[in-house]
Amino acid sequence: MYLWEKPDWPAFTWNEKALARPLAQVSREQGRLLGKMEALGFDLRKEAHLRTLTEDVVKSSEIEGEKLERDQVRSSIARRLGMDIGGLVPADRDVEGIVGMMLDATSNYEQPLTDERLFAWHASLFPTGHSGMHKIRVGTWRDDSTGPMEVVSGAIGKEKVHYQAPPAERLTGEMAKFLEWFEGPKDTDSLVTAGLAHLWFVTIHPFDDGNGRIARAIADMSLARSEKSGQRFYSMSAQIRRERNDYYNTLEATQKGELDVTHWQSWFLECLHRAIDSTQETLGAVLFKAQFWERFAKEPLNERQIKVLNRLLDGFEGKLTSSKWANLAKCSQDTAYRDILDLVDRGALQKDSGGGRSTSYSIVVK
Repeated sequence: MYLWEKPDWPAFTWNEKALARPLAQVSREQGRLLGKMEALGFDLRKEAHLRTLTEDVVKSSEIEGEKLERDQVRSSIARRLGMDIGGLVPADRDVEGIVGMMLDATSNYEQPLTDERLFAWHASLFPTGHSGMHKIRVGTWRDDSTGPMEVVSGAIGKEKVHYQAPPAERLTGEMAKFLEWFEGPKDTDSLVTAGLAHLWFVTIHPFDDGNGRIARAIADMSLARSEKSGQRFYSMSAQIRRERNDYYNTLEATQKGELDVTHWQSWFLECLHRAIDSTQETLGAVLFKAQFWERFAKEPLNERQIKVLNRLLDGFEGKLTSSKWANLAKCSQDTAYRDILDLVDRGALQKDSGGGRSTSYSIVVK
């Protein structure tokens, strides 16, 4: 029996004593992080927010096996936040859609979650009305016209069913109960609420596709409410991506278990704790970028150099070569080489080990 088949569904329970310690630890670290970010100043907080949202969107899609172009995601978010970061690139419709959903969930966290809002999120995820090659119902609950909603893995003919969701005729009532609970008064900790919201929604699985991404957006919305802030400085989706196997295993075991969801809540809190811990990398990158530009604030750099240096500081993937510079800056190879040599002379770039056609360069860390 799945959770939704239990006689007392959806009367979830958990062991408060078992969750007390991880809950206290996460709450403490959450407060510390917000305190650190408050001390950064407005511009650096916006930069950290941009980095975190970019990571969140990219990794939430990766969990589902979809790879988005990071530059497109970053550009889409920056435009929506009104940030002038330079080197903005056009974003595809699917990128704009998931960015719009995530920003609505976190920036507008105070607005009530309704079925119409969920329909809008779902439509934004699938602007063409297709998931891959398959046409799906968009902006409305699934109808199970092709059979029951199942989560499966494996090759065709050898599929393993990990989970089967409630039948479509129950969705209107199930979602009404969920939304009433989500928006209603609660006597549970807000972090516990976030974990339960994630589990409850993805167990109902109300859409043809996109349920995991929307469940994570709902959890982020709940976390934003707990912090009373639309700015995100840690990415739960990025941490879940790192722990993807444990995530799916824990979710499957919970959905096939009892209504006592202590194990799920414990895993969710521990994962959240690790997500907050990982912000040190984001914070370090933001501070390094600020310190780098302080070093070269008075240097007469050209627009190409500023553009490419910003790309490097924002997490350029792979090695920087003169040909990549020429492509990024839209200039000739000779011009790119002169730009690079100038920055090497100034102490901004250094030549990496190796040479010849494979010569690459990296930012000088001081």
